[in-house]
Amino acid sequence: MSGTLNIPSIRAQYPALTREVNGRPAVFFDGPAGSQVPQRVIDASSHALAYVNANTHGTFVTALESDAMLAEAHQAMADLLGTADADLIAFGPNMTTLTLGLSRALGRTWAPGDEVVVTRLDHDANVWPWALAAKDAGATLRYIDITPEDCTLDMASARAVIGPKTKHVAVGAASNAVGTINPIAELAELTHAVGATLFVDAVHYAPHGLIDVEAWGCDFLACSAYKFFGPHVGILWGRRALMTELDAYRVRPAGNETPDRWMTGTQNHEGIAGALEAVNYLADLGRSVSGHPEMERRSALREAFNAIERHESELCERMLKGLRALPGLRILGIQEGAKEAGRCPTISIVHERLEPMTIATHLANEGIFVWEGNFYALELSQRLGLEPKGMVRIGLLHYNTADEVDRLIESLAKLIRG
Repeated sequence: MSGTLNIPSIRAQYPALTREVNGRPAVFFDGPAGSQVPQRVIDASSHALAYVNANTHGTFVTALESDAMLAEAHQAMADLLGTADADLIAFGPNMTTLTLGLSRALGRTWAPGDEVVVTRLDHDANVWPWALAAKDAGATLRYIDITPEDCTLDMASARAVIGPKTKHVAVGAASNAVGTINPIAELAELTHAVGATLFVDAVHYAPHGLIDVEAWGCDFLACSAYKFFGPHVGILWGRRALMTELDAYRVRPAGNETPDRWMTGTQNHEGIAGALEAVNYLADLGRSVSGHPEMERRSALREAFNAIERHESELCERMLKGLRALPGLRILGIQEGAKEAGRCPTISIVHERLEPMTIATHLANEGIFVWEGNFYALELSQRLGLEPKGMVRIGLLHYNTADEVDRLIESLAKLIRG
């Protein structure tokens, strides 16, 4: 049906989804820590290793083919993030490593008396790199607080914290722990009004919605392909003036042009090949649901994410309804499931009697994969008083089904009754 995901066809592309645990199909609700990967992505990485395994800028055929693949990968990521300039895309090992490198470069522009702003909601990869850089520069670290009742950013706190001394603000597009989607465009306005830069961690948002760096108004954005159905590769984007003028840490023979100046050492070519194929996989989903096989990539990605959001919102509403009916269980964060309500389909729970590890182990024994702990969202876990045991996280992605949701609810009900 036009506009609707063909879930059986999608699931057939993922080898991992054929796994069984104790004679039952495995249920992958572990996506926030890393999605599963379609066969075409696996094949693309394998092909790069088997047949195009050469470094860049050579005159022989495998080097030339490697260069062509890398150029196409930069363009694919530009299409995914919503920029026309593929030279502003830098690859790296992961978001955390890229952010640490960028924080060192930005930190050299700060001085005592400056302020750097982070949030109580974010993954620590978007907190501690900035804290370390601020400490090195003698700058002051400040926090945007949350509203504990629904785990949203306290925008009154944001307006109070972002001020004339602010040099940099770091926020997440979506919480990897409780699914909250943050108002990036509004935060960009607040940040730019005081002449500061805005960095967005879009790692968790990337598999759920279409990123648009121009519409959002951010200055930097990072994400990781292993969260959107690709290999372990990080991606960094920044505005041209910043990407070309900041003093990037690099070795002397490395190119000083963007994006090479931000990519230290030989890159993970097989991973980048897979990341390219992951974007093309998403684009082909969009072409399929729209019925237009020749649609250009950015438009196809928009169609794909429109369909993904519809499917995931239905699953999320179903999950939230089932969880609300279980005695002694508390859902953390926004209670509605739709993107319009400000959340993506990542749900964390705690129980008045059962510890997170007990719940996660019970589900694992029944072939249902979830995570327990703080998921590196340390500030949030501390703010909610959940350390050191944390919470249980259930992550829905577009390859999940209503039957899998019902199976988790039934399994939890059995545990709680027991």
